[in-house]
Amino acid sequence: MPVLGRLLLLSLLAAAAVAQQPAQPQKRDLNLVDEDPAKVLAESGVPRSYALVVGVSQYQKLPEKSWLQFATRDAEAIYRILISPEGGNFRTENVRLLTGDQATKANLTRELEEWLPGKAQPGDRVLIYFAGHGFVADGQAYLAPFDVDPADIAASGYSMSRLGEVIGGKIQAKDKVLITDSCHSGAITPTAEGEANSALNASLLDLNTSTFVLTASRDRESSYEGDAWGGGHGVFTYYVVKGLEGEADWNGDAIVTADELAEYTRTEVRRATRTLQTPTSDRGSFNPNMLLAYFPSGSAISPAAPPEERYGTLVFESNKDGVELFLDGEPQGVVNQNKPLTLPGLRAGAHSIQGVKMGYEPDGPREEIVYPGQKKTVKLKILFPRKQSPEAAKALEEGVELYQRGEERNYRKAVEKLELALSLEPDYSRAAMYLGRAYSALFDYDEAKRAYEKAIEIDPDYLEARSSYGGMLLDIGEADEAIRQLTFVTQREKDNFLAWLMLTHTLHIKDLYDRSIEAAQNAIRLEPEAAEPHLVLADDYRLSDRCEQALPEYERYLELSDFQSSAAGKIFGYGLRGFLVGGGKKTRASIKDIWQTLQVRAYHGLGDCERILYRPDPAIAYYRKALDVAEDDPMLHFGLALALTRKTEITGDLAYLPQAREQFQRVVSLNPALDEAEQARGYIGKIESLLKGQ
Repeated sequence: MPVLGRLLLLSLLAAAAVAQQPAQPQKRDLNLVDEDPAKVLAESGVPRSYALVVGVSQYQKLPEKSWLQFATRDAEAIYRILISPEGGNFRTENVRLLTGDQATKANLTRELEEWLPGKAQPGDRVLIYFAGHGFVADGQAYLAPFDVDPADIAASGYSMSRLGEVIGGKIQAKDKVLITDSCHSGAITPTAEGEANSALNASLLDLNTSTFVLTASRDRESSYEGDAWGGGHGVFTYYVVKGLEGEADWNGDAIVTADELAEYTRTEVRRATRTLQTPTSDRGSFNPNMLLAYFPSGSAISPAAPPEERYGTLVFESNKDGVELFLDGEPQGVVNQNKPLTLPGLRAGAHSIQGVKMGYEPDGPREEIVYPGQKKTVKLKILFPRKQSPEAAKALEEGVELYQRGEERNYRKAVEKLELALSLEPDYSRAAMYLGRAYSALFDYDEAKRAYEKAIEIDPDYLEARSSYGGMLLDIGEADEAIRQLTFVTQREKDNFLAWLMLTHTLHIKDLYDRSIEAAQNAIRLEPEAAEPHLVLADDYRLSDRCEQALPEYERYLELSDFQSSAAGKIFGYGLRGFLVGGGKKTRASIKDIWQTLQVRAYHGLGDCERILYRPDPAIAYYRKALDVAEDDPMLHFGLALALTRKTEITGDLAYLPQAREQFQRVVSLNPALDEAEQARGYIGKIESLLKGQ
């Protein structure tokens, strides 16, 4: 064969090698069982939705005195209500959250100008939320990302005129929502004082779409934050969240519309700040009936009273520290002895309240009446330690001991003891949690769900139960609910290593790599010597095309792992066994098998990265190390074949091609149904033609 022909064929093989990046083992087998989104949308009428949520409290180049207290917390609250099935109904993978040092101008620009335009279609709904500083420089308004430079705001801020162009021109969606909680944010919409901004607003408002722009304040006003609103929020965001939780549903139809949210937020913020701050929205630019929140279980609001008579305030005091408050079943924050929690903007009428503290009998649920226009103090009394009968306590102790022994026969005996404990003491939350763990170990997930939900119903602040439940949900592929449970835990217990670790895994399998990276870094911060977060972090970097950053994380994982069972009980007690060997699988794999699977995953990732970075020799070595442990993995043979092809491309030595052909043939023989097997057949034919020509 002529030299030119050989080079062309080698180029084809090399191009294929660049394109093919074998998926990691656990992603191949993962079977997500979340409800079919198309079915959900068809039944509820909620459009497919995407959101970018940004919150910046501390700034890289601003003096500490200029930092904000609650902008990050505001963003987390918006995220929580958007992904709630009783609220925004956004799917978790469709909501990007940037907080702290992740909210750089580069990241903000990428999400706004690449991710959202690349995802949203003409029939969709898009929401953008920003909490942080806003500046006006030379007559132009800017949002301040984490790395804004006060000496050059025009270059380092994100201009609202650019934001208007992106929303109006680049993002294709039927319904577009922009919510900003920042100083001078009113400059984005027309006001009596803001005629100079008419050109800006013309680019923002696209007449062919419905654009709902809700900003925290009018032009030349500031936005306020403080403890008075839900224990620490921006006043504007506090009322946006309350509105999306259902307080703005004036007509009681189980839907919060754009018009309802705008009117509710404006009225309550003006009242709370004594007219110093007035949220703004342009009524001419959006469909007033745009759906913003939906409540499948129905609205609790009666439309009988006129709007101006619908809201009052509850101030909660407690006799103990660390009392978690739930209002109408939704978490509201923590009440301490010397720090009351104020909840303004509550609809008039009866509300269910409950104060809970782990290990104590709860106060409630009970009803409290909110009176329109009035402030009422509610005292939470946590008085009695929760005591169990000696018989129930003994049954729990025996059940936990049996569970911790492992093996199916012990799990079944544990279930009997734990069921006995619950029959003796129906409010024994610890027994319910361990019952969930025992059923999960037996792969009886329906019963495990029942037990976990019982534990959380008894003690809504039982973070260990929520973590265990989240781990089981992760294990069976119900990632959306797992994210909700684990987010609840990490927002209230930011030093919970296992919750961060499981949240890392959950975000990873939803392909939310940037957020998974952030969660993994939190886990590593808490336990630097733990191996698992380094492995997921490495995979996140690799799958987001950052192999140079992935390599040291894979190496660190292998360095820290002894591939023994020293940490297994701690992790597998939370239901991660099945996920680690291939998510969604009912498996009784031994701990040794699981460690080997993880070891192979690390070597596989190292091989992929070295190959992608045009370093075939170490790639070949890593693939062979992985094959020493998992010789029947077709994806490893496929990766090795591509690395050998890459070696041929770099050296021009055709002696590596017979080895590549042998590896491609192994792929076909091991699993002929794989897409990679079909590609391998094509490569085999090309290699044979080339060798024959030689």
